Amino acid sequence: MATTLERAKELKQALQKFVYDAEGDLAVSLETYSAEQLSRLAKSQYQDANQTTLLIDRFLSEGKVGDRLALDLFIESQPELAEVDRNLIIGWQRGFVGLFAVSEILVDGFELMNWLTAKHYIVKPNGLQPPEKLARLKVGEIILTQIFPVTDAVWMFSDALTLMGKLGKPKLAIAIRNFKQSYKEYLYRDAPELLEEAWHSVEQYHQEFIDFFGSDEVTLPGYEANQKLKELQKIAIERRFKDVGIDGTKSLTELVEESGIDREELIAAMGAEVEPLFDRGEPQTKKKPAMAAPQIDLPEQLRKAEQLTMLTHPRWGQMFLVTYHQIKTLLEKDDDQSVEDIAKLLRQYLEEPEINAFVWHHLAHKYPSQMTGVLQKAFDRPNFEITQDLDAFLQEFGKPLTPDLPEIASVPLHLHNLFQEAMLEVSKSQPKPKSKQKVGTGFQR
Repeated sequence: MATTLERAKELKQALQKFVYDAEGDLAVSLETYSAEQLSRLAKSQYQDANQTTLLIDRFLSEGKVGDRLALDLFIESQPELAEVDRNLIIGWQRGFVGLFAVSEILVDGFELMNWLTAKHYIVKPNGLQPPEKLARLKVGEIILTQIFPVTDAVWMFSDALTLMGKLGKPKLAIAIRNFKQSYKEYLYRDAPELLEEAWHSVEQYHQEFIDFFGSDEVTLPGYEANQKLKELQKIAIERRFKDVGIDGTKSLTELVEESGIDREELIAAMGAEVEPLFDRGEPQTKKKPAMAAPQIDLPEQLRKAEQLTMLTHPRWGQMFLVTYHQIKTLLEKDDDQSVEDIAKLLRQYLEEPEINAFVWHHLAHKYPSQMTGVLQKAFDRPNFEITQDLDAFLQEFGKPLTPDLPEIASVPLHLHNLFQEAMLEVSKSQPKPKSKQKVGTGFQR
């Protein structure tokens, strides 16, 4: 293994030099990738010297020129490479950034757990990591880094290691949420089954929303909307009980003691209401990952809204908009005075990252001629046509056209439990508020 790691170090250094020395399309691709990622990470919580090093390592494993990986270009430039070396380099496509906890110190490396997926890895240094940082690693240390496969069973560190210390549950929960925001493309990267189940939960909740409200668009006072959403969640949980043959009137103890109830189905059915029922380390035999749905409790500013519009989509999830009803009212007036007011609100929509492409398409579908007219006048684009130009317009203002995993998605049970325990610790450490306010589970807004 020492020989393989040394060879991996040599190949990685050669790959780095190849990318740094590149000219033409590869150089342009690296520059573009770096600019895009640095712009995205501008508000990241991980602002340190490691960010640039990690960015380069990310490009080494996933950077492309057109539809071709930089890894493939490097291999082509090295015709003398042995097949074993080629296979090693190609395997680096599986490299991913993660938030890891040190679970064990080994003689020549570490056992790490990816906190996002609870998967464990044997990870070893290859001589490119700062030795003083490696010496500081203790059991329980949280690390932000990228790992690359060396063999099927062994991985190696990125050059960049961000040590975050031994975090208590509240700080760890915050770190995980920050990771989700800063490195969303790596969410569940090493556990596609979790990602698939999370996306399925978004589709499921979308349909439950429509079944409950009778529409994909609902406008209510904020307080009433919050109450209705809680009612919807209760009905959804009861429906899942029924689907797996569980009597929702019985206690947890009664349910798990009765014969014929699959424990894993019980976890999946109960979602956010479940408590850990199994010993840590018990073999997992479930047919699908145990996930927990986030509890629904709108932030105070939304609960206080006079008119809160809720939109739902099977991929974009749920949107909660305070000014949407106002925009609709103005669009329906369709007069010159309204254009200026609509334009002001739409400019705000362009600036607010939470107003996604689906919201724009929803408005464009309902008010195509009015939206076309407003955008032509407000943005001095006389030839603008909503049906053919909207996507390019949104991209111009930095609006992604494809969704990231929405906040409403279910999360793995171990993360749900962490968030619940973190909130309990926080609530115990703070003075009791005058009015009790619950905080939901999952990746909160």
